[in-house]
Amino acid sequence: MTHDEYVSRDGLALAELVRGGEVEATELLELALAHHARTHGTINAVVRLMEGDARRAAAHPHPGPFVGVPFLIKDLLSTVAGHPTSMGSRLLRDVEATRDSEMVRRYRASGLVLLGKTNTPEWGLLPVTEPEAWGATRNPWDPERSPGGSSGGSAAAVAAGVVPLAGGGDGGGSIRIPASCCGLFGMKPTRGRTPTGPDNGQLWRGAAIEHVLTRSVRDSAAALDAVHGPDAGAPYEIAPPAGPYLADAATEPRRLRIAFTSDPILGSSVHEDCARAVRDAAALLEELGHEVVEATPEVDAAPFSRAFLLLVAAELGADLDDAEALIGRRAHRREVEAPSWALALLSRAFSAREYASALRVLERAGRRIGPFFEEYDVLVTPTLAAPPPRVGSMDQTPAERLSLHVLGAAGSGRLVRAAGLLDRVAAEAFELTPWTPLFNVTGQPAMSVPLAWSAEGLPLGVHFVGRFGDESTLFRLAGQLERARPWAGRRAPLARF
Repeated sequence: MTHDEYVSRDGLALAELVRGGEVEATELLELALAHHARTHGTINAVVRLMEGDARRAAAHPHPGPFVGVPFLIKDLLSTVAGHPTSMGSRLLRDVEATRDSEMVRRYRASGLVLLGKTNTPEWGLLPVTEPEAWGATRNPWDPERSPGGSSGGSAAAVAAGVVPLAGGGDGGGSIRIPASCCGLFGMKPTRGRTPTGPDNGQLWRGAAIEHVLTRSVRDSAAALDAVHGPDAGAPYEIAPPAGPYLADAATEPRRLRIAFTSDPILGSSVHEDCARAVRDAAALLEELGHEVVEATPEVDAAPFSRAFLLLVAAELGADLDDAEALIGRRAHRREVEAPSWALALLSRAFSAREYASALRVLERAGRRIGPFFEEYDVLVTPTLAAPPPRVGSMDQTPAERLSLHVLGAAGSGRLVRAAGLLDRVAAEAFELTPWTPLFNVTGQPAMSVPLAWSAEGLPLGVHFVGRFGDESTLFRLAGQLERARPWAGRRAPLARF
């Protein structure tokens, strides 16, 4: 098999070749390793190879839908026994996991060959992937641009053709954002659809969930078929799908009532290329026979933004507590990036009452959104408010860095709160992502579909949100869109030979 043949096939197609004896899993692994070596110096997508483990797995691949297919894991939530999960942080970069997470167990059972871990911003906090611990990951479409975050390393590796699919997690858009930036398909499943054990319950109080980034709709559907369902001790269970998601991806949807909007729900503006992408998608949906109506759900943006960031600060504080338990000592502020340290300090300055009130604000947003989806089957928005940002565009200014270091050195959450950090961040945090975080909070399935391209030729995702528990409708719609406007032939420059 040539490199071009490898890159041109999705995961299921490669697995079919292995199953039929036309290619060996070891050959696929060598192709993936060679392509990683060719692209790594440009995109910096992979932070840790697990080459020895991968060679052993490829020599005797586990039977499954993805038998023998090379796969990369985001270095954030999924743990692999004997290998560190750094969370993008210097603090944990050498701390080895003692066991596989349940998602990793299910990945292995599906036949995937686990090749390595991909780059992520520290603790997955940013919509770009530029951690101090590992350096910036760059977009295969334009290395001056970011692949997004927090699953940016996974997205860059898939878009560059290193692997046909890779693991991701989404707590505020972290699968959908990099899918949009890199011209990929990215599904965030319904809250509770994929397992979080054996070490976690709710991730970010249910806002965060793991799944994959793919080039094809059917790979995403087949992967969700392979991993969905509760594991022992799960905090809750949701109704299983009526049938295989893979079958949904090949099934035409019924006529849907679809709302669309390019009005920012949380931010303040949207780039014209992104607004045009949604108008074009609405026209395509009408051509496909759906009822399409312009409508926007109403959310009180300022309280929602502040409450969401208070949740994130609290979770980060707890993450640092867990990290200190793993390393057996207190963390030093120089082992953690200054913004993360300040946000963790901030978590100490709010009362349990304030935290509970913030959770109630978020829950009420879900109650406001629920009736909207009684009227509409699907909501369509831009995935992002702008094309892929430039690498470094979200760095702090020298004055901001100095302020964060001073506040961190003081070690006082009260001072961080008095400095107004939460309110400043809340006012700006969702300018790039004014739609995605809302549906982490409501728990609904949502997907970014690579339907559009900017005036500069950069990928632009279109965002589709479904009813709670109804990934099936989204997969059916995504399959219809993929057949109507195929994107498989559009490859990033680094994926071409």
